[in-house]
Amino acid sequence: MKIYAEITGWGKCLPPAIMTNDDLATFLDTSDEWIRSRTGIEERRVSHVGTSHLATVAARNALAAADLDPNELDLIIVGTCTADEIIPNVASAVQRDIGAKYAAAFDLNAACSSFLYGMHYATQAIRTGVHKKVLIIGAERLTRVLDWTQRESAVLFGDGAGAMVLEATTEEVGLLASHVTCDADARDVLALEFGMSFDRFGFDGIMPFNFVGQEIFKRAVKGMSLAVEKVFAETGLTTADIDSLIPHQANKRLIDFLAKMCNVPEEKTVINIQKYGNTSSATLPIAFCEAVEQGIVKPGDTIVSAVFGGGLTCGAGIIRWGQRVTPKRDNTMQLPSNGQSALDLILPLHLQTKAAWEKRGE
Repeated sequence: MKIYAEITGWGKCLPPAIMTNDDLATFLDTSDEWIRSRTGIEERRVSHVGTSHLATVAARNALAAADLDPNELDLIIVGTCTADEIIPNVASAVQRDIGAKYAAAFDLNAACSSFLYGMHYATQAIRTGVHKKVLIIGAERLTRVLDWTQRESAVLFGDGAGAMVLEATTEEVGLLASHVTCDADARDVLALEFGMSFDRFGFDGIMPFNFVGQEIFKRAVKGMSLAVEKVFAETGLTTADIDSLIPHQANKRLIDFLAKMCNVPEEKTVINIQKYGNTSSATLPIAFCEAVEQGIVKPGDTIVSAVFGGGLTCGAGIIRWGQRVTPKRDNTMQLPSNGQSALDLILPLHLQTKAAWEKRGE
């Protein structure tokens, strides 16, 4: 009997502090019109807590939606490129904090593609019978690693987390087909130059963010187009069978291209980049949560997703939703405010980085 991986729980975590485009214009040479016209972004969230805390709140919400005891989980995967520390991983913190005593736990870094990568491998693990109940999380605190003096990249990103519970079933639901790949020849066009290759004692507070926008867009279009074609070919489905498009939220123009390619009208395309910016690995699960909450995803719907991220990683998937679109228990837990605004959190980082550049003489 064929085994599938049903999405039984979903949840998100969005920090309360909101950074608007007008806020950014108080310390960067930019404007609301400049940012909106190029990206579609109007605001983004700024977290006052670490990635593991964001991930844990999203995980608890997903478990509540599934009404699942954490001890029933046998695997936790956290997709992130902004872990709290190199060792131990974020997944182990989530395991501890939700009380999932019997789960294996690891992090996965495919940048913005991480959640779909995680879903791809979790689904395969369930289909082979190695695991039965898996928690997947995408969580990022990108605002802590950005260079807040660089307009082109600083306006793009925000913080947040989203999660899903996958459970074994004989119903033909969940991720029906997926394709993940990597265009490594151009890995340097999207890169955060910080890691073990840096001289530990030479780090001066600047983490250069390489972001070659036109090249990224060109390769994203090519990579996601090929991945989408592959999953359609694998399933035998066509664009006529698709009920909605839930893509990675990186750029409004890129989302519009995908919608046109998949022949999905705007009202069936999930777009929330205007509210959150690019939250990297968290964009996909947050978008799924909101699509379910807003009634865009209905019982039995067939959904296409596509992602692209640093590396340059890429992927697409076709997902069939199950019959339940309401959480079994309340899954709206969110972080309380710590009393600081987004500007309170970001301005010290801007000033620190500005001083570091000045010290370099650049």
